[in-house]
Amino acid sequence: MHLPLLPSSANRLIISAIFFLAFASPTVLAQAPQPAQAPPPIEAIMKNMVSAILTNSLADFVSPGDEAFQAGMTKEMLSSINQSLASRLKLGYTTTFLTTLHQQGFDVYVWKVVFKDGNDDVLIFMALKDQKVGGFWLR
Repeated sequence: MHLPLLPSSANRLIISAIFFLAFASPTVLAQAPQPAQAPPPIEAIMKNMVSAILTNSLADFVSPGDEAFQAGMTKEMLSSINQSLASRLKLGYTTTFLTTLHQQGFDVYVWKVVFKDGNDDVLIFMALKDQKVGGFWLR
């Protein structure tokens, strides 16, 4: 079979496109974006704080915090969080890092928590400044 002849500029365009797809596709088109990851020390702080919620340990929960965070968190506040989440945490959960926000001088790290019980997911927002936790919110 014979291909009809196209004007030379059209031939060059088609040939260029074929070469691009043939040689570039393995490297350019096949690269999937990598999921974002929190720095390992930041991830460890979050996991330790979730463990402290599970064990209802105020000392462990506030230890990575700055002075204001440590002074502002009470045993009653942590117990309330423990009562609402401990049974779900015990059944199992996974965390997925989503993003980092820069707000009011803090780096705010955001994770999605999916519980194995299949009920509602939770977001964790953890604000850090100078490697100290200034806030920890569950939504």
